[in-house]
Amino acid sequence: MGFLRIGPTELILILAIALVIFGPSKLPEIGKTLGRAIKEFKTHASKVSEDLKVDTDDEKKN
Repeated sequence: MGFLRIGPTELILILAIALVIFGPSKLPEIGKTLGRAIKEFKTHASKVSEDLKVDTDDEKKN
């Protein structure tokens, strides 16, 4: 998964492009929305992991 690493140069380039496309007034709003989406994804992913663990533990008992 080495291709998913983003260095400081790439991050600055991405932010500069986002600034040009969306403008300075929209960036904080986009950041908040993205943060909420990531938080929701993590919450649901951990819930699914917990459910799978409970299911596999139940199968081992039977």
